[in-house]
Amino acid sequence: MPYPPRPLALSQGDPAGIGLDVTLAAWLGRDTHALSPFIFIGDSALLAARARMLGLDVPLRVCGVNEACAVFASALPVLEISAGVDVVAGEPHVATAAGTIAAIEKAVVLSLSGQARAVVTNPIAKSVLYEAGFGFPGHTEFLADLATRATGKAVMPVMMLAGPKLRAIPVTIHIPIKDVPQALTGQLIIDTCRIAAHDLKTRFGIASPRLAVAGLNPHAGEGGALGKEDDAVIHPAITALRAEGIDAFGPLPADTMFHDAARSRYDVAICMYHDQALIPAKALGFDDSVNVTLGLPFIRTSPDHGTAFGIAGTGLAREHSLVAALKLADAIATTAELERT
Repeated sequence: MPYPPRPLALSQGDPAGIGLDVTLAAWLGRDTHALSPFIFIGDSALLAARARMLGLDVPLRVCGVNEACAVFASALPVLEISAGVDVVAGEPHVATAAGTIAAIEKAVVLSLSGQARAVVTNPIAKSVLYEAGFGFPGHTEFLADLATRATGKAVMPVMMLAGPKLRAIPVTIHIPIKDVPQALTGQLIIDTCRIAAHDLKTRFGIASPRLAVAGLNPHAGEGGALGKEDDAVIHPAITALRAEGIDAFGPLPADTMFHDAARSRYDVAICMYHDQALIPAKALGFDDSVNVTLGLPFIRTSPDHGTAFGIAGTGLAREHSLVAALKLADAIATTAELERT
C-alpha cells in the first residue's frame, strides 16, 4: 500500500501497562487494519522483552523519524528513549516516569515540527507520575502546557470521545459531581463549543457541525423546578453561540439524547460533566472509542482505556482502541492536510 511520507508518533505510555502489548498487536495487524506508518517512541529493549513474553514475532528497528515509513512494512520503527529501569509487566515503577514524560514530549516536538503527522499516546498511570513530581492533573493538561510553551500562545484543550456511533464532549471533566454546578459557566460552555465547532470543521471535514447541548439537571431543569442552571447558564450560552453562527441547540434532557434517532440529528453531544458524556460513549463503542484532544496546535488521539496493569503481558489485552486511535489520527491528519492545500 502507498504510505504517507511522514509517520504518526506513538508514545509508549507506562511501560508496565498494556501499551506495549497493544502496540505490538497493532503493528502485526498493520495490513489487516490498513494502518499508516507509526513510530514507537520508547524503550526498544522493553518492547522486545514484552514481545518475547507474549510469544510474538515482531522485528524492531531503532531508527530516526525520517526512516520510519520505509521501515514500517518489515519492522516496527522505534525512536529510542530509555525507560530508566528494567520493567516487569504489571508492576509500575516510579523510575519509569522520566522516560514516559520524555516520550510524550518527543512526540509533541515531532508533530509541531512537521516531522510527524500526529501524536498518539498510549495510556499513562497518573499515580506513578505524581509520585515522581508530575505537576499536571493528566495527559491532556500536560499536552496543553507543552503546546503553550512551544508556541507562546495559551491553548484550551477540549476532550472528545469519538466512536463509530457517537462523539461526546464533557464541558467539566475530572471534578466531583458536587462541584459541577459551580464550575459550569456560560463562558466555559461557549469556549468549549467554539473549539468543538472549529475542529469538527477543520479536522473532521464537517462543513456545518451540529452541536446538541445537554442540560445539567433531570429533564433539563423542568423549567426551573429541578434546578436553575439550565435556564440561567446553559440556555444563554446557546443563544450566544447561535448568534455567532454556530449550530448549537438545547439544553436537552440527557436521558433522551443518545438513542439512534436522536443521534442522527447532531454531530457531537456537548455534555455538562464527565459521566454524562463517557457513559453513553463507552456503552455505544467500548472497544472502538477514541479520546481526541481538540484545541491543540497538533493532532492528538489516544485509546479510550487505561494501563490495565492486571493483564499486561498476559495476551488478554485487545488492540482495537489503539488501532482506532491510529486510524482516526491518520484520518484527521489527512483532512487537515487537504484543508491546507
